[in-house]
Amino acid sequence: MPSFPLKPQQFLRIFFVGLALATPLIPSARAGDEDQQAYCKYVTQQAAAQRDLLRTPDAIGGFTQPNTGLPTQVVWGLTGSLSNVRKGTLTMDAARKDCELYSATASAQQAIQYAIPNLEKQALQNRLTLIQRASENLDTLVATTAKMVDAQNMTRPMAFALQTTKIKLEADRADTQSKIAAIYTPQLNDKPVKDLVAEKQAREVNERTAIYKLNRQNDWDVALSVGAHQQVNPLLGGPGAYGEVTVSYNLASHAINKHLDQSAAAYDDWKKVQEGDVIRNADVLKQQLVDTISVQDNRLKALQEQQKQIENNLQLLGRAETSAALDFGNQLSTAKLVLQIEIGDATFRLDQLKDFLSRNF
Repeated sequence: MPSFPLKPQQFLRIFFVGLALATPLIPSARAGDEDQQAYCKYVTQQAAAQRDLLRTPDAIGGFTQPNTGLPTQVVWGLTGSLSNVRKGTLTMDAARKDCELYSATASAQQAIQYAIPNLEKQALQNRLTLIQRASENLDTLVATTAKMVDAQNMTRPMAFALQTTKIKLEADRADTQSKIAAIYTPQLNDKPVKDLVAEKQAREVNERTAIYKLNRQNDWDVALSVGAHQQVNPLLGGPGAYGEVTVSYNLASHAINKHLDQSAAAYDDWKKVQEGDVIRNADVLKQQLVDTISVQDNRLKALQEQQKQIENNLQLLGRAETSAALDFGNQLSTAKLVLQIEIGDATFRLDQLKDFLSRNF
């Protein structure tokens, strides 16, 4: 009897290679768990369809002309492949690993992408608290000055200078609130960035291993065919049964597997330097944090130097008795209130950045 070899499952190989290449191209902003669940459902259903295709035997039928000179025969039956059954299991495993990789990558990308906006939002909220505190202290100073104006110890233009500071504080408050409203920060994973990146790398190794196992399954095959045959012309006798086992092995398997191993190493090297991948982005974020800490540290030192000068002037002024001295004292006090906002802001940002850097890297 002639053999009926199966068609190569090229679609299977192309499908999962496409999935592997598409994984790094995850959008920068996601809807969290809903996005991951939707993607996993899509991948699982695609893999289930391919699994059912691989596991189900093919129905065959046709005509054959035996080379022994016998009359033409019609043949029909079923043919299946042990390799395809194994591929069906590996296909589902690869889909699960791809789903896990997608989820780990999405979590790591979100943590990296929204790290600085989240820190900025917290710093701005702290600045609102500082502005409120300074505004309350300024109100106390305004009330004291108003009494002195009523007692004719100070002029109204001197008191008006405090009102301009109040206006600046309210403008600062409105600007800070606008910045907070403009920053979007989703609910992020509580794990440190270094752990999320490590988890993503581990999931990536698992996913690539599953893909390689699937590809290596093409090295061999055992095809089984069963059915019946019937002489066509002249139509004599009843149909006869037949069975066939075909064993195949790809002679280039060793070379193919060697290239697959080399591609795995090359893939790891690529991921470490790929722009847009979480490993590279984590390094960029770390450097941004280090540079920002340096900037905030220099800013804080400069502000503290200004604060020392104001404190020295207040000490030299002592107990003000003249209207000019009282006016200068108010100017120093308002400058001190504004400066306290900036110092508090810089201090909070510096401590926040250092804490984030130590916890996440």
